[in-house]
Amino acid sequence: MAELFPKAAAERALAVAIEAAEEAGGILLQHFGKLDPAAIGTKSTPRDLVTAADLESERAIVARLRAAFPEHAIEAEEEVRDAHVDERPRWFLDPLDGTVNFVHRLPVFAVSLALWWRGAPQAAVVHVPLLRETFSARAGGGAFLGREPIRVSTTATLGDAILATGFPYRRGAGLADNLDNVNRFYRDVRDLRRMGSAAVDLAYVAAGRLDGFWELSLAPHDVAAGGLLVREAGGVVHDADGGEDWLRGGHIVATNSALFEAVRARVTHG
Repeated sequence: MAELFPKAAAERALAVAIEAAEEAGGILLQHFGKLDPAAIGTKSTPRDLVTAADLESERAIVARLRAAFPEHAIEAEEEVRDAHVDERPRWFLDPLDGTVNFVHRLPVFAVSLALWWRGAPQAAVVHVPLLRETFSARAGGGAFLGREPIRVSTTATLGDAILATGFPYRRGAGLADNLDNVNRFYRDVRDLRRMGSAAVDLAYVAAGRLDGFWELSLAPHDVAAGGLLVREAGGVVHDADGGEDWLRGGHIVATNSALFEAVRARVTHG
């Protein structure tokens, strides 16, 4: 079993994370629907967007984390990536997960941050500002929406399941595009969803709104928080091979225990 942070330290980390995520969510709402087109840029492809809102949100969170935990490392999506040279506690941060939704004024976007230590998640927050929802979890302490405990669904068959997935921004020869996986589920599930934010997908699995989620070509900041939410809500999270490399391995499957093997068996990533 993974070694846990001392309870008091983990609770403090979670409290700071919630405050940071909600402050960043306020920043995003100030920009929502008001973006100057000149403040929207691209990264790896024309589909992979970054905005002034992403950057302002990240800087606010980093400032809070540096002030509260100067001894911790930070690995964020946009600007900050401390060298991974020791066993310091490490924060994984996505200041705006669902940037394409945000730019197109769709309400599904989130702030996601998680504290990891010695290869395991210790505290996690996914804040969905436009919907005013904050999901949180502490290792060994359960998962919550606000102050209310949440649990994964009890759905036991694919025919009754709503699953979510997503697609990589980089698309081309030699890259797993996830379309074959979608085809393998299409006729056998109740329905499929593509929310546009892995953090929200995982939070919704934790809350039992979705029965499962899989995706390929993800980064650590996409899944670091949501994976702990699902596990603390009673769910199962592994990579697509059934192993533990879901943080940096690029692919993830998260469901309740009854559905996990049925979903994982249909997901390929080669």
